[in-house]
Amino acid sequence: MEKTFFENIIVGFGKAGKTLAKFLATQGESVAVIEKSKQMYGGTCINIGCIPSKSLIVNGQKGLDFENAISKKSDLTGKLNQKNYHMIADEETATVVDGSARFVSDHEIEISANDGQVLQILEGRRIFINTGATPVLPPIPGLSESKNVVTSKEIMELTTLPKELTIIGSGYIGLEFASMFASYGSKVTVLEVYNTFLPREDDDISERIKADLEAAGVVFKFGVKINKIFDDNNRVVVDAENFEQSADKLLIATGRKPNTTGLGLENTGVQLGERGEIVVNEKLETRASGVWALGDVHGGLQFTYTSLDDFRIVQSQLYGDGSYTLNNRIVVPNSVFISPTLSSVGLNEKAARAAGIDYRLFKLEATAIPKSAVLSQSKGLLKALVSPETDEILGTTLYAEDSHEVINLLSLAIKAKLPYTMIRDQIFTHPTMSEALNDLFAAANEVK
Repeated sequence: MEKTFFENIIVGFGKAGKTLAKFLATQGESVAVIEKSKQMYGGTCINIGCIPSKSLIVNGQKGLDFENAISKKSDLTGKLNQKNYHMIADEETATVVDGSARFVSDHEIEISANDGQVLQILEGRRIFINTGATPVLPPIPGLSESKNVVTSKEIMELTTLPKELTIIGSGYIGLEFASMFASYGSKVTVLEVYNTFLPREDDDISERIKADLEAAGVVFKFGVKINKIFDDNNRVVVDAENFEQSADKLLIATGRKPNTTGLGLENTGVQLGERGEIVVNEKLETRASGVWALGDVHGGLQFTYTSLDDFRIVQSQLYGDGSYTLNNRIVVPNSVFISPTLSSVGLNEKAARAAGIDYRLFKLEATAIPKSAVLSQSKGLLKALVSPETDEILGTTLYAEDSHEVINLLSLAIKAKLPYTMIRDQIFTHPTMSEALNDLFAAANEVK
């Protein structure tokens, strides 16, 4: 079969890959972007990840009924899907290739249809693997046979609200969906195999979150030992050691893993790590010359914005001075879209103590923030750690309304090594959640 040559081949349509494809095409380089599903143009975030889930979360908080919220979500993702397709396909030197990719050598890739028929072979001078991550399915008997088990992808494709929803996993993904479906009126039960809840968070934060979710109707069961899963009269049943849990749907929220299955990496010099991630250096180069891995597939933080930062690393190598690498990625904020939002950046108390780092602690109740009263949302707690020697901010945890916006300001302050007093004395507009930073860093809120 004749091969088609491209200067660049990108396997997967995720954030890093599509941004890189657009950039390289504007430089006049030929680019092929391979995507096996037309429903995934643009990647996980806009189709089955952060955009649709946040749309459902926001509309649930607004009191919209589930069916209308799903319709709005579908309209939104459909528009973004096509916008992303044309962002690449309409470039003169770029080509979107539909089909499954399988490496036959470091720089040769077979493209197959759904039935396995090989359609064409592509050869690339540079290859970028951008296949993302996929849900982890625990080895529970009966899990794969049930018709009522869903992952984070399928649950956002439901057209009818499950009256009762069971979630396995109390991590961040599980909590977002627990909060979301509780807001629509589902009776939600979260099952966790361990006896811990958000173990990486400070205890005062995790205790607040658990109490608030329980107040919203979410039921938690810890230390659960699951024997099997089975369907009974169009419902799904979790058979645990000391009880049975029945629901309309069962959501598996036990994490995600790098998506490398079926890529044929055994035919290349690309090496996989212990968790199935593609091993890369600080420049995102794999062990195969001229092959990079971008986004979730190389492990580490699984955020759209870190995937975008992966693009910046490759751009620096190909069209810059090469100085920007993973080593520059030091300060990365994150948010969990429960209600209110949990956001953090840098160190919390647990991490600081574990590392033997001395700190000054500042705490502020959300009830003290004027904007909280405006929003009729008084739940939450704000915390900040400051270096006693330099006055620089070591880290913050904000469990409060709009914290996903405010955390970016603090992330910038940490990266710029600003003294906390600059934030304390900054003039903010009123009434806003950001002005709470004036009070958070005030002397009256330092915990001795």
